Amino acid sequence: MKKILLGGVVLGLGYLLFWPVPVEPEVYEPLKAPGMTGEFEDNDAMAALELIKLPDGAIGPEDLAVMPDGTIYTTDLAGGLYRIDGAQPEKIEDLGGRPLGLKAGPDGTLYIADSYRGILRWTGPGQLETLVSEVEGAPLVYANQLDIARDGTVYFSNSSDRFDPETMGGTKPTSVLTIWEQSDTGYVARRLPDGTVEKIATGFVYTNGVALSQEEDFLLINETGRARVHRLWLTGDKAGEMELFLGNLPGYPDNLEAQGDGTFWLAFASPRVPAEVLMPYPFLRKVLWRLGPKVRPAPIHRGMVMQFDENGNILRDLQDPSGRLGVTTSALIVGEDFYVMSLDGPGFGRGFAKDLPEVRR
Repeated sequence: MKKILLGGVVLGLGYLLFWPVPVEPEVYEPLKAPGMTGEFEDNDAMAALELIKLPDGAIGPEDLAVMPDGTIYTTDLAGGLYRIDGAQPEKIEDLGGRPLGLKAGPDGTLYIADSYRGILRWTGPGQLETLVSEVEGAPLVYANQLDIARDGTVYFSNSSDRFDPETMGGTKPTSVLTIWEQSDTGYVARRLPDGTVEKIATGFVYTNGVALSQEEDFLLINETGRARVHRLWLTGDKAGEMELFLGNLPGYPDNLEAQGDGTFWLAFASPRVPAEVLMPYPFLRKVLWRLGPKVRPAPIHRGMVMQFDENGNILRDLQDPSGRLGVTTSALIVGEDFYVMSLDGPGFGRGFAKDLPEVRR
């Protein structure tokens, strides 16, 4: 019996120490998370939002796009397309794939960053075309969000070249895997009006939201895996230079939305997780991964979005400690309404913009 027990212990240790896993962690020493204090002090400002559910049990309205005629669209986890500006969402079409970022183009059509298929354009029912499926000769593995300049240039993020969400169980587990590994294969690219596609910034740990400034002189870039936002200058004396814009944030930034008035909305997919203490120790991170999904790090359902200006001043911080909306992914004021979207929730939050807390001065 003792030999059997000893054999079991040896096998268990062997599994924990040597069993192959897809993750190859890199050393990273994060700054101590600021927590929900100071500018990010605990609040429940999103409690007043109504949860608008998608029909037929659909989940995951990641983003929203406002068309020139005022029509608002979102999508779901299974690739459904919905009109959401009425009392209840109305399903328009099944697009397939896994759409993430959405944006109305200057041509009046809907542009989509699909994590499985690349950058797409939808011009009406049954009319979906692929604009970008590879970048500089390599497949576009994980398109995430996009923004579009007035001349039609499409700026978009690729979260990782290491892991394909279509084969790794979806975008949520792939994001966890990429951030836990800390591989910096994420990048930002653009598609010019003539169809040329080029990388413009590389070396990110899970690139996510992107948004152009009001004058289109710089692009903001969310780096989820390092809890920070970068600014890439596009014009002027600093063109091509990148600098830290917001650092050591209390959570992992997801999408960015330009409000159109010189301010931006940033949604946090999760507060920073306690497991960050293991980031300096790649070996221990491998061991933890072998223990299985129940002990691996995962997003914490605690909604949070913030509004800031082009100088990085935080104007509003809205939280949902209950996690009622799921993993919050984007936010935007549209007319009289305020929307908060979700990666995995059954719908999105909607309320009156007039009920939002006053802008900080």
